[in-house]
Amino acid sequence: MLTLIGLLTIAALVALLITGRTTAIIALVLVPLVAALIVGTGTDALAGYFNDGLRRVAPIAAMFMFAITFFGVLQDAGLFRPLVDGLVRMTAGNVVAVAMMTALLGMVAHLDGAGATTFLLTVPALLPLYRRLHMSPYLMLLLLATGAGIFNMLPWAGPLGRAAAVTGIDVGVLWQPLVPVQVVGAVLLLAMAAVLGLRERGRAARLAASGGDLAPAGTAAPLPRAAAPVPVRHAGLNALLFVAVLGALVGSLLPSAYIFMIGLALALLINYRGPAQQMEAIAAHAPAALKMGAIILAAGSFLGVMDGSGMLRSIAADLAHVLPDPMLPWLHVLLGVVGLPMELLLSTDAYYFGLLPVVLEITTPLGVDPAHSVYALTIGNIVGTFISPFSPALWLALGLAGADIGRHIRYSLGWMWGFSLLLLGAAWLLGVF
Repeated sequence: MLTLIGLLTIAALVALLITGRTTAIIALVLVPLVAALIVGTGTDALAGYFNDGLRRVAPIAAMFMFAITFFGVLQDAGLFRPLVDGLVRMTAGNVVAVAMMTALLGMVAHLDGAGATTFLLTVPALLPLYRRLHMSPYLMLLLLATGAGIFNMLPWAGPLGRAAAVTGIDVGVLWQPLVPVQVVGAVLLLAMAAVLGLRERGRAARLAASGGDLAPAGTAAPLPRAAAPVPVRHAGLNALLFVAVLGALVGSLLPSAYIFMIGLALALLINYRGPAQQMEAIAAHAPAALKMGAIILAAGSFLGVMDGSGMLRSIAADLAHVLPDPMLPWLHVLLGVVGLPMELLLSTDAYYFGLLPVVLEITTPLGVDPAHSVYALTIGNIVGTFISPFSPALWLALGLAGADIGRHIRYSLGWMWGFSLLLLGAAWLLGVF
């Protein structure tokens, strides 16, 4: 019963997010609340789940609110305009080249294994270029998310660390057979980016020929914002501040939220004279920052309730018991095949700490190497890390791009799943599992 209610809860949430029938905040707060009350959760327990969930995401929400304002101030100051102009010149306005460059940037930016840093490094720089070339921001998110997913197999990125904790296998040993899979994935992604770039170029050409609106399909309407005051535009100082903030993020010198707090304070001090103009600059970017901060906090409450009530753990356990006995030795492969859409049902923790141990308990006595079970589940699932509503970094990316999660899922799910199946097949042929 707990599994059934959990599945219905997640299905209802995903349906509401995809169809856009209500805001993300309403869905994330009310749907799990109703489910928790149905399973008999008391108010004291519910308060504990809420607090646990909020503790998980509060630093991310704070980071986002200051990060979006920080990047907004620098954008108002014109910092990114020369970069965009340079990228346009480098790609000669070629949509296919821009798409392939986006895929490459997604992989390179994820070398530190942190999804939030990946999107903070790439989205603010690429979004003006996509707008100038009338390209869809959802194409940008698809390519960045897929590239980050491939490099999420790095030992320090998180998923392999979780798998190592479950299996007891050293994380470096687990990673070594995945290196050729990552190389194949990089090549496949560049090929997919070229195909999608050609499709995007054709869409823009058709719209231009018909005299239609060249606005990217599915672009979220911009939030209303106050007019920003004219900044002083100290280009050299802004560039130095930008590099310093990114360096501090990559080097983890301080918590990310604190880094952006400091960065915003310095950006306001550099670009605006007096407290009145500085507050006007903050007000200009407050709607987007507060909206996404609220969504991240609501997502934290959702995670807390679903995890604390035991619904996620129950789903993970029961999913492994629905197959007939002859199929059990292939359980890890079958779950790998559906691993990507399962990102819409299970958080990363639930997948590795809930589902993986159950799979190992079933497959290992049947002669399946525990590492092979890890590889099948990981390769089949990991590309979809940043399509899941359970990923706080995805909410950050959506906020930076002004995009909607339902449209992102509709745009990206089929391409990501197909890509993950190709990667799973390549890993099979390479003898990884």
